[in-house]
Amino acid sequence: MVHQLGDEDRASLNRSALVAPTTPLQIRPFEEADWPVVWGLLEPVFRAGETFPHDPAITEAEAHQAWVEQNWAVMVAVNPAGAVVGTYYLRPNSLALGAHVANAGYVVAEHCRRQGIGSRLCQHSLQTARRLGFRAMQFNLVVSTNTAGIRCWQRNGFQVVGTLPGAFRHRRLGYVDALVMVHGLVEGPKP
Repeated sequence: MVHQLGDEDRASLNRSALVAPTTPLQIRPFEEADWPVVWGLLEPVFRAGETFPHDPAITEAEAHQAWVEQNWAVMVAVNPAGAVVGTYYLRPNSLALGAHVANAGYVVAEHCRRQGIGSRLCQHSLQTARRLGFRAMQFNLVVSTNTAGIRCWQRNGFQVVGTLPGAFRHRRLGYVDALVMVHGLVEGPKP
């Protein structure tokens, strides 16, 4: 059974917030006070129109609704100085009979990319999805030009299961392919 993140789950995630004991990056549940910084991470990514399907003219209120209000879990990555340097959301990929498959989205501060933070967020989201009872995680629209993201997801166990020709209208390149990627979260029959 899949359940939403409640107060008890948040407390548990706070206790296990350090993803790897050898690194100081903390991943913890989003708090509303984090929003200005999270919006600062999301806005340039959404405006670029290169990796997320959101309207590049998205408002802050619309972004808050999409990233925070419509998701089951929202996490932030915090560096040793206390700065939020990344975020992810987690939610069911579909309704009712497909709600046992999770979906997630990730953004890392531009100046912190290529430091393993995206990978750490991915690993944490997989752990959180398992804890919430999801049987798999699926990314529906991985833009084919997002090669760093694709490599990161593959290193973390995701497989490409399909290509959607011309499915993403890249702001600079026009129509480009998108990939569907999946990672199983349970042993046994696939979802």
